Amino acid sequence: MVTLAEVARRANVTGATVSNVLRNPQKVKPETVERVMAAIRELGYRPNLTARALARGRTSTLALLLSNIANPFYPEFVLAAEREARKRGYFLLVCNTDDDPAITRAYLEQIAGSLASGVIVMNTDLGEGELAGIASKGVAVVLCMWEHVQASRALPCVTTDFAAAGALAAAHLSGLGHRKFGVIFGGGSGGPQTIRLDGFAAALAAHGHSEKSLFIVRAHDSIESGYEAAAGLLRAKPAMTSIFATNDLMAIGAMQAAADLGKRVPDDLSVMGLTDIALAHQFRPALTTVRLPTADIAARSVALALEMVEGGTPAQDVYVVRAPELVVRESTAPAPSRQR
Repeated sequence: MVTLAEVARRANVTGATVSNVLRNPQKVKPETVERVMAAIRELGYRPNLTARALARGRTSTLALLLSNIANPFYPEFVLAAEREARKRGYFLLVCNTDDDPAITRAYLEQIAGSLASGVIVMNTDLGEGELAGIASKGVAVVLCMWEHVQASRALPCVTTDFAAAGALAAAHLSGLGHRKFGVIFGGGSGGPQTIRLDGFAAALAAHGHSEKSLFIVRAHDSIESGYEAAAGLLRAKPAMTSIFATNDLMAIGAMQAAADLGKRVPDDLSVMGLTDIALAHQFRPALTTVRLPTADIAARSVALALEMVEGGTPAQDVYVVRAPELVVRESTAPAPSRQR
């Protein structure tokens, strides 16, 4: 078996430099990284991960707990997180909890501190106190994309301004002349998406719309649930000319329901979502939405977890990453003239 020392001799560097290339390549000159990696390929070197973990007192693995891998938002998030972890010399272990708190607890009990040195927790039914108990055992725990952010937390959280995202949607639809607004607000393990709804409603009020212009229904984060919710709204309020869904999947379901009920999007009905998953621009008509800084949040979450794994202390409780932004596509248009 090829040893690290043999790689060092072939690359004409020290063993410590080889270790840095494998663990923290960003700290090594690019030309040195290239020389070491060439020696690794030539010799067929494979690091002994178990031995490395024992020597360092921690693994080279981070765990990411998410609620439903079938939701296309999560694979997109995982891709960004995995790239950041790999860039820093770590592996990412993805754990799908299937919206089940018992599965979440089982993962935490089995991997935290043993298979993984740090854990990034997305939406979960577990309370922060229970997660803080895991952290008290010396495991780096970072909350990510939690919507209901408090002023002070027991654990650091990387998130975005969900109220601002809702406000952007309201300003866009109001600016197009709409006066009757349907809202489908979703929820999952992280609870109902009320912060997005609150931001939307507050912005409508600021633009002079009364509560009577707002028709709200709750659904689950899925195309099917969005379809059912939108169909109910459109049947109950046939004069409604716009729908805002707090999740892109539900917005796509709303467009399908509109088509089945004989309404043209966007001529008769404007529909918009929130998140900007890849499907939003692939669907027809392409979905107007509010883009969340998904890749930035994923990268910052990984970086923060690794800072903690390596002995750092978070500088703040809540990290609010770059603001959401409006992405206008084909599914919204000026309100029909009969409403103006």
